[in-house]
Amino acid sequence: MDLSITGFSLVVIFISLVVSISLHEMMHAYAGLKLGDTTALEHGRISLNPLNHIDPYLTLLLPAITLALFHAPILAAKPVPFDPTRVRYGEYGAALIALAGPCTNLGLAIIAGLAVRLFGVDSGVLGDVLTTFALVNVGLFVFNMVPIPPLDGSRVLYAVAPETVQAFMAQLEQFGLIIIFGLILAVPAFGNLLQNIDASVTQFLFG
Repeated sequence: MDLSITGFSLVVIFISLVVSISLHEMMHAYAGLKLGDTTALEHGRISLNPLNHIDPYLTLLLPAITLALFHAPILAAKPVPFDPTRVRYGEYGAALIALAGPCTNLGLAIIAGLAVRLFGVDSGVLGDVLTTFALVNVGLFVFNMVPIPPLDGSRVLYAVAPETVQAFMAQLEQFGLIIIFGLILAVPAFGNLLQNIDASVTQFLFG
């Protein structure tokens, strides 16, 4: 499902990103609190205020550039801090904190998709808004589940990986975003894979 990039759709994309990222990051923080760590709470991250989660470069400039280049926004927010020594269940607890964000985006996409299918609003302004909101959240879900540090999927992989792989992933973390951009720019198959997964999830939601 392809939406032409107009002034209206850009506004809807921006608002969808702000709302979705705020919920994504807040749920990371809330999951950490439920698992025994108050670090995110102390840093004011259990909040729907987007100013608490937005990084001016990664959250605003980055998606503007990638939207122009790839017709799809790629972005990251300020990482939610947590203390692994205070989180219950060790690495599995950390993986649950990581999953809370992208699973929130998937849930939001499902709700928007159901609204379009159940109420028949697949056309008109409301249909465009709901579809864009769903597409943004599917994109956030798929991208964040890529198992490359510092994305959320890497924390899930880290929890089940052997120590040698964990050590390698820890070394990669500071170069993670560079690696991801390199893959997108230099390896077309990687970008195509993400687009195909996006399309498959979207097709499932909208039928």
